[in-house]
Amino acid sequence: MEGATVVKVGGNEVDDPTWTARLAAAVAASPRGVVVVHGGGKEVTDLQRALGAEPEWSEGLRVTTPAALRAVSMVLSGIVNKRLVAALIGAGVTAAGISGEDGPTLEAVPARGGQLGRTGQISEVRTGLLHALLDHGIIPVVSPVSRGPDGGALNVNADDSASAVASALHARRFLVVSNVPGVLRDGQRIPRVTTEELEVLISSGVASGGMVPKLRAAMRAARAGVQEVRIGGLNLLSDPEAGTTIVRQELPAASPRT
Repeated sequence: MEGATVVKVGGNEVDDPTWTARLAAAVAASPRGVVVVHGGGKEVTDLQRALGAEPEWSEGLRVTTPAALRAVSMVLSGIVNKRLVAALIGAGVTAAGISGEDGPTLEAVPARGGQLGRTGQISEVRTGLLHALLDHGIIPVVSPVSRGPDGGALNVNADDSASAVASALHARRFLVVSNVPGVLRDGQRIPRVTTEELEVLISSGVASGGMVPKLRAAMRAARAGVQEVRIGGLNLLSDPEAGTTIVRQELPAASPRT
């Protein structure tokens, strides 16, 4: 379905029942054709520690050992995914939870040549299952756990997965819902920024930490031709002026030769 809206929601919010209820209500009030892609890293970390394993990280990416992968799959494709589906159904819409492994929808290859274990990066998005659900008025809720080349699961960053889904679906909107009102400079929201300006904000350290992968995912979607790319709070779904709009930098037209 062209014209879809892909909504990415993060792991810092999805364990809050009040927040998930608000998300479900906002999605239910949105035009038809919404895909929700979610994270859940905080709960993955909590489960790993509960199982006696301390999480490992390398340059912001989780090192996914076989034990870590079990925690990732349980939390993302199980607990968080079904929590969001239940909230959406409670808001009066039909929703179905899938992972990237189903279909398969998301295919991935090991990140950094396998140095991070079962951590992956998207190699292909197959949209058939998403289209089938959307065409029947069903909201897909997608866990980013993806299928690797060996048939096993790979743990893929949710921001990257959501951006790839938005690009593959030729989505009209890609909304990155976070716990901040948008891209901030000196504490103030920037209403609109180009992809090139964002690169400067990242390289200068104005945008840092967990915001960086979200911004890079948003930039990829904008450069892939998604018409409307915004990052901000939950009001992105109801207020077209909310958050920060990210636009692809257009090169100036060449002057005609004389």
